[in-house]
Amino acid sequence: MDEDLFSLGGDAPAPRTLSDRNVDHRAPLAVRMRPRTLEEIVGQKSALEPGSPLRRLVAADDSRTSPSSVILWGPPGTGKTTLAYVVAQSGDREFVEVSAVLAGVKDIREVVDQARSRLRTVGRETVLFVDEVHRFSKSQQDALLPSVENRWVTLIAATTENPYFSVISPLLSRSIVLTLESLERADLDTLVDRALADDRGLGGAVTLTDDAREALLRLGGGDARKILTSLEAAAAAALMKESREIDAAVLAQAVNRAALRYDRAGDQHYDVTSAFIKSMRGSDVDASLHYLAQMIESGEDPRFIARRVVIAAGEEVGMADPTALQVAVAAMQAVQMLGMPEGRIPLAQAVVHIATAPKSNASYRALDAAIADVRAGKGSGVPAHLRDAHYAGAKKLGHGTEYRYAHDAPHGVVAQQYAPDDLVGMDYYHPTGHGNEAQTSRRVEALRRILRSAEGS
Repeated sequence: MDEDLFSLGGDAPAPRTLSDRNVDHRAPLAVRMRPRTLEEIVGQKSALEPGSPLRRLVAADDSRTSPSSVILWGPPGTGKTTLAYVVAQSGDREFVEVSAVLAGVKDIREVVDQARSRLRTVGRETVLFVDEVHRFSKSQQDALLPSVENRWVTLIAATTENPYFSVISPLLSRSIVLTLESLERADLDTLVDRALADDRGLGGAVTLTDDAREALLRLGGGDARKILTSLEAAAAAALMKESREIDAAVLAQAVNRAALRYDRAGDQHYDVTSAFIKSMRGSDVDASLHYLAQMIESGEDPRFIARRVVIAAGEEVGMADPTALQVAVAAMQAVQMLGMPEGRIPLAQAVVHIATAPKSNASYRALDAAIADVRAGKGSGVPAHLRDAHYAGAKKLGHGTEYRYAHDAPHGVVAQQYAPDDLVGMDYYHPTGHGNEAQTSRRVEALRRILRSAEGS
């Protein structure tokens, strides 16, 4: 292999058109730029460290040391398919790819029968790559078990969903789950630079402005395949205009995304995020959905949006509707499992829930007040009756001797001092009368009366 193939240093290649190089331009740019060795892969350092299952799959030349099958779990565009191809191309292995969307149990059995025959007659191993394995039914996954168990095939399965929920336990126990992370900014920059410069890619035919690069990476959302697909479309648009430069306007036209005006790193990013949060706080569900749509269409990282929604559930709604946090956390998990565009659906549900819910910031304000007292040095120590009494000599120190067990009281609440001496009677939590917190407020008052009857406050 040419050692300078992916070198980004030195002088830039001479400008050329897309038609004057000996490259198969029928294949998409993302396919043409697919790494051919593990060394060409960017990111995923933990999955590719020495001794890892993938490294051993590539290097294994002894069946006694061959690693077991692997399940690659990660967001779209993180290199699951690429890793499978690299493994397949190492050594003398037959590579068979099966789509979980199209294949049935019969297809799987045919692949396994052919693999067994190949292994028995010519001693050649088969790598079976199953994309979107989470779409396989239980019976389809069951059909894989004998071949994985007996290593008639080496299974490499890819999924964007949590395999501990979507893959049957017997198959999980026979495989190693490798979690792939979203690519970092530096990794994505490297991929773009390679695609621009390399003969397999655009070969120096176009350049990319800084604004266009920022927009391209933002629109890609960490998905390398999506970034390269958008770059290819933008390059074609620029060349049709007899231009060698891809700027933000050309990219916006090529990918049909007018929202490129949204500057993820600049003022508008912060302005839209601020308006989104304030709209949910202000109970304007329509404005909240507008800003959600603007962030989604502008390529904002959906995980960033989901984190803001979770924060809003706790900070803006709180105990006025405790279920808001549950919905927000579920939406965040769903975004991670589903990816986009499907992830927009649970995000919308969570935003509507938060915007229309009664509001209270009492719980987080209570914690901030308690933190302020701790930082000020308040809190004279844990009362003796609450201290740990599970070690020799503790009772001689009076630890736990007067502690009263709450469950022994008729209503599960017993009059007893819990706060440090200098904070007895301190009220941090001031519940509102909004939503569920109105009922919580009455309960807090009753609890304080019972508890503090022993404090003399």
